Amino acid sequence: MGPLKTIAIIILVISFLTFVAFFGRLPALRNTPIGALHRVIWLHIPGAMRSMDQRLSQGRLSTWMAKAAHTLWNDRHPLVMIFFILLLSVSEILFIPPAWPLMSISDRAITINLVLLPYIFLYASAVTDPGYITPENHAHQMSLYPYDFTIFHPGQKCHTCHLLKPARSKHCSICKHCIAKLDHHCIFINNCVGYRNQHYFLFLLFFTATLTTYATYLGTCLLSGQIRKEIPAWKIGGEGFTWSQYGNIWAWALQEYTRIGAVTLLCFLTSPLIWGLLGYHIYLIWAGTTTNESMKWSDWAAEMADGYAFKRRLSPDRHKDETIEPVWTRWPCDSEQVVLRTEDGMPPRGPHAIGEGGWERVWKLADVENLYDLGFWDNLTDVLRPRYGFRHREHNSNGQAIRSRPSSSGDVAAVADQ
Repeated sequence: MGPLKTIAIIILVISFLTFVAFFGRLPALRNTPIGALHRVIWLHIPGAMRSMDQRLSQGRLSTWMAKAAHTLWNDRHPLVMIFFILLLSVSEILFIPPAWPLMSISDRAITINLVLLPYIFLYASAVTDPGYITPENHAHQMSLYPYDFTIFHPGQKCHTCHLLKPARSKHCSICKHCIAKLDHHCIFINNCVGYRNQHYFLFLLFFTATLTTYATYLGTCLLSGQIRKEIPAWKIGGEGFTWSQYGNIWAWALQEYTRIGAVTLLCFLTSPLIWGLLGYHIYLIWAGTTTNESMKWSDWAAEMADGYAFKRRLSPDRHKDETIEPVWTRWPCDSEQVVLRTEDGMPPRGPHAIGEGGWERVWKLADVENLYDLGFWDNLTDVLRPRYGFRHREHNSNGQAIRSRPSSSGDVAAVADQ
């Protein structure tokens, strides 16, 4: 089991480090061992290496590496996407030829479809405009979402693009554009995930996860079938065999059918990562937020815990300044609150503060409405049908309206305003 154990350990380590690299910076994992390891890998180890290089070569190696890293991390390039395509294609080339004679007709049909779909949605995610904001389409982008006066306020201008920032947009330093409803920049598609291509990205995750899961299932069944030819009493669950015998039999099968076994093992260890990433994005849709916005909510949670956040009522019938805020948007509701922070922990003062009534100190996110959460199905519709026009939502006869409030852990619960 020497070579097999080595391969398994290498794949497991790579999978774990990939998980740490992608998920370690998330707000929910910031104070966990995963977050700590992420900081060790990306902050402490590079810092120690720079200090050592400063003593040994006066920082020349660090300077060169910093320039290379800046190019890799801050400029668009297809290296990671090429690696992803090679990982898919090489695994398929290794797996399919020896497995093809062992497959049933239905297995072959499923395999052909599952192999093609990730490439289709990878292409769609990579080449589709994610929602570039330009002077020509700026007015349209402004009409997509209203400002919530909490994490997005009107009148803020992008210092790079020199355009007013539409609600839910963000400037991407890699793509060199402001992106409508930016979620994040994805190096695997060499593109941003935004308003116009988020649905393609979700389908890419889903079909890639389905492919690796099916490959795990198919490879296990094929290997088990070959074992049964040698050991007729063999059952995939291992009934009638000791743990030692069970492990040795699988080791024999993986070594006898190395290509099928190696790819099956790789898919088995990487499938949870892809499903986890997809699950996280489904959670964000359920919460009515994005990766970018979840970080903003996390910052607000810290401000609220320190007692620096205040809110008060914002009339939906207020006069809007058309020079900085759209009069109409496709969204079915407008914000009825304004949330601000102060430096001294005292309520905002001055005659120009927006809103009406007294200021109320906010201690937790559960007391703040998330304007962009319409409920899971409407949130999902907004992702899958970017041009969908929502109907305007009216208050009921008792003046009640369903609102969504993010909790301190980032999730959202629907409550009724009295």
